[in-house]
Amino acid sequence: MVKRGMLIVLSGPSGVGKGTVRKAIFEQGGNDFVYSVSMTTRQPREGEVNGEDYYFVTKAEFEAEIANGGMLEYAQYVDNYYGTPLKYINQTLDEGYDVFLEIEVQGAMQVREKMPDGVYIFLTPPDLKELKNRLVGRGTDSIEVIDKRIETAITEIKMMQNYDYAVVNDEVPLAVERIKDIIRAEHLSVNRVMPEYTEMIGELER
Repeated sequence: MVKRGMLIVLSGPSGVGKGTVRKAIFEQGGNDFVYSVSMTTRQPREGEVNGEDYYFVTKAEFEAEIANGGMLEYAQYVDNYYGTPLKYINQTLDEGYDVFLEIEVQGAMQVREKMPDGVYIFLTPPDLKELKNRLVGRGTDSIEVIDKRIETAITEIKMMQNYDYAVVNDEVPLAVERIKDIIRAEHLSVNRVMPEYTEMIGELER
């Protein structure tokens, strides 16, 4: 029987660099997990590829998935939907692969309710001034949208208490190593290792 994979959830406030850190993790290679591509109704940013960064769909297509129960989680954020297709996650975990999921805070809380045994990592900015500088530096949003994102980020940072780990994204290579250390440690935790040995003990005692 294949051991079910582990769900790894990375989230944090908008502009903290989740996408950059996730890309850096996968560019390094040598990972024992696969990336789950989220679905969104927002327009692609420059350089983003459909099916790699996100599945870019229309609002009608996204709402059809919601109605059909096809989403593990979803949220409406700054007038766009973001979400995770459920079928792919379960299929991949059942095949024994760990799944790495990068999502917004609202979505992560929905996932935690349905899959509490996952590993939940909150990526934080060094400070809120730095977060605003990053959002401005993107050059993709108006000042009004940036101010709205900062206000949302403050609310989201208060939700850090609902996660297992907090990683400061001061420098991307350092944040990447911290996250990989967490994943390695989780694979060695007694809660994850003990069920295998309980099963072996049961077989010996039959």
